[in-house]
Amino acid sequence: MTALLLLAGLFTAAIPAVDAASSRKVASGTVMKKIKKSGKLVVGISADYPPLEFTKNVNGKNKYVGVDVELAKQIAKDLGVKLEIKNMDFDSLLVALETGKIDVIISGMTPTAERKKSIDFSKIYYAEKSDYFVISKTNKAKYTSTASFKGKTVGAQTGSLQYTSLKKNAAKSGIKVKGLAKISNLLMALKSGKVDAVLLGELNAKTYTTNDTSLSLVKSSLSQAQMGNAVGVAKGQGDLVKAINKTINNCQKQDLFNKKYIPAAAKAMKQASSKTNNSMSKYASYFATGLGYTMIITICSITIGLVLGVIFALMRLSKNKLLHAIAVCYIEFLRGTPQMVQIMFVYFGVGMLIKNMPALAAGIIAIGLNSGAYVAEDIRSGINSVAKGQTEAARSLGLSQAKTYRYVVFPQALKNIWPALGNEFITLTKDSSLVSVIGVGELMYETGLVQTATYRGVMPLFITMCIYFVVTFIFTRLLNYFERRMNLTSSRA
Repeated sequence: MTALLLLAGLFTAAIPAVDAASSRKVASGTVMKKIKKSGKLVVGISADYPPLEFTKNVNGKNKYVGVDVELAKQIAKDLGVKLEIKNMDFDSLLVALETGKIDVIISGMTPTAERKKSIDFSKIYYAEKSDYFVISKTNKAKYTSTASFKGKTVGAQTGSLQYTSLKKNAAKSGIKVKGLAKISNLLMALKSGKVDAVLLGELNAKTYTTNDTSLSLVKSSLSQAQMGNAVGVAKGQGDLVKAINKTINNCQKQDLFNKKYIPAAAKAMKQASSKTNNSMSKYASYFATGLGYTMIITICSITIGLVLGVIFALMRLSKNKLLHAIAVCYIEFLRGTPQMVQIMFVYFGVGMLIKNMPALAAGIIAIGLNSGAYVAEDIRSGINSVAKGQTEAARSLGLSQAKTYRYVVFPQALKNIWPALGNEFITLTKDSSLVSVIGVGELMYETGLVQTATYRGVMPLFITMCIYFVVTFIFTRLLNYFERRMNLTSSRA
C-alpha cells in the first residue's frame, strides 16, 4: 500500500514537471546564435529517401549524399559554419527539432498546415507534381489507377504527406493503410506481398523504379495538395529562416537543383546500385561499426544494470518502508513501460534539461535503467533462495550483516541466478537495436544504411541476423563455462 501511495504521489508530482519540460520550446532568436557560437549547423535527415537524401559507400565509409544534403552544404557554407548531419527516423525529426537536438530539418518535408502549428518553414525549394503508387511489375496489368487499389493494402512512410493522404482518403478510396518508419522496409513488404503498393512522392518513386527493374508505377489521383519541400526550423527563428531563404533563392536562380544537385544524386545512385558496389563485402565496415557500438551499449548497460540491480534489490528487501516503496516504484514502473518509449523519453525529454546529451549516452542510460529493474528482481529472488539457516548461522558466528551478505548470501545467490543474469545479458545485446530510433549507429542502424545504399532489403538483414547469432552464441558459451566453474567449486566445497 505504501508503494502504491508513493507511486501515485510521484506521478502527481512528475506530471507538472514533465509538462513544463515538454512545453519548453527553443527560445526565439537563439538558434542562429547557437550555430554561430558552435561553428556548426546540425541538420536532421532521414537518409532513406533517394535522391533527396541517402547514403553512399566511399572507401568503406558511410557518406550522406543527395539533393537535400547538397542544399544543407550550401546553407552551411553561406552561414560560414561546418555541417553536421544527424540521421534518424522521419517521424522523430519534428520532436528532435522542437527539443533542440537539431537546428533544422532538410528531409523532403512538406509544410502542411498541421506541421506549421509546431514549426516554421522556409520557402519551397523543390516542388513535386504528384504522388505515385509503386507496385510489382508483375501486377502492372492488375493495377492501372487509384480505383484499382480498393480493398488493397498500401504502405507509406509514417509521418509523411503520403501517409496523411492515404489516411485522409481511406474511407472514400477503400484502401487499407500500412505505415512503416522506413521506405526500405516498405519496399521489402511490397516484394514479400505484405502490401500491394507503396505510395511515394514523384521524385522518390521514379528513383526507385529506375534502379529496380522489378518495380513499376501508377499515378495517384488521391486528393492532396502538392506543396513541395521546405526546410523546417523551430518557431521564432526569423533570422535563420531569412538566411535559408536567401540560399534557396540563389540556388533556384542558378537552377542548381536541376542542373547540379539532381544529376549528382542520380550519378551516386547509379554507382551504388551497380554490381561492383552492390556487393555486401563492400559494406563490411558498416557492419563492423554497428557491431562495435552494439558491444559498447551492451557492456555499459549491463554494468549500470548490475549496480542498480544490487542497490534496488537490497532496498526492496529492506525493512525500511520508504526504501522498500521507492524500490517497488522503480522496478514496477520500468518493467511496466515499453523500452523504446523510455529511450525516446531520456533522449528527447530528459535531453531538454541536460543540453547536448549524446544519443549514445541517452541510449545507454535508458537501457541500463531498464536492465536494473529486471536484474533487481533476479537478485532478490536469488537472495530469497538462500536458506535462512545460512544467514542465522553466519550471524551466530559473529559475522556482521554486511559480511554475511558478502561471504555467505551473495555467492550462493549468484550461483542460483547466474542463468537468469546470462539471459539478461543476451537480451540486452539484442535490445540494443532499439536505440537506432534516436540515431545511434549500432548494428540495426547501419543495416538500414546498407539497405538504402544497395537497394537490397533482405540480404543485409540476413547478415545482421548471423552477426547477432554469432555474438550471442559466443556469450552463451562463455556464460555456460563460468556456470560450470561455479558448480564445480560449489561441489568441492
